[in-house]
Amino acid sequence: MAIWALLMGGAAGLMLGGPLGALAGAAVGAAVDRALAARAANPQRRQVAFTIAAIALAAKMAQADGHASEREAEAFEKLFHVPAAEQENMRRFYRLARQSVDGYESYAKQAAGLLGEGSPVLEDLLEALLMIATVDGVHPKELAYLADVATLMGFDPRKWAEIRARHIPLEANDPHAVLGVKPGAADAEIRAAYRRLARDHHPDRHIAQGTPPEFIRVAEARMATINAAYAALMKGKGG
Repeated sequence: MAIWALLMGGAAGLMLGGPLGALAGAAVGAAVDRALAARAANPQRRQVAFTIAAIALAAKMAQADGHASEREAEAFEKLFHVPAAEQENMRRFYRLARQSVDGYESYAKQAAGLLGEGSPVLEDLLEALLMIATVDGVHPKELAYLADVATLMGFDPRKWAEIRARHIPLEANDPHAVLGVKPGAADAEIRAAYRRLARDHHPDRHIAQGTPPEFIRVAEARMATINAAYAALMKGKGG
């Protein structure tokens, strides 16, 4: 079943329980049965958790700088391939979560509990938030919000810096940060870092761990950035 049909079919809140399930239940007008949530099928449960957490945390982020930009909501719809027939349903979730920035911690913590702290799936989610944040310029309060979300999801400062560098470089055009290697790294180290990232971020692996196929544009965009960084560092060296 496509993720949007599953999400709006009334089962999402039942699958998850907790704050994410409560948000889903409020959006579709259904109560959350915690006992049923505990018995929900794991693959679909993980995909639903990813989707609702992505909507909730993106909406909360839009409030972090005190101004909820419509461009950010539009970026979500394009990045996550929301079908035209489901856009209003998605916006209902988004509007509920966007009412204030309060409560994002509980969403991030539950997502980490359901999807695994520091997992590739959570990296997809965090990276998606970064991609949305950059559409109208990143406010310092948005960066602080994202750094806190990263910590709550189990990413250490070094890993967060690596993820951030793919979209907001600490220094202009710094491919070393994208690959997670230091300036002056040997070619062999650069190649090893690239191969690790290519292996870890293969779209099939992320889908198997819970990223819905509808959200695979995140992985595709990330690999394009990683490939470009590798090409820049290995230019003229025979790759």
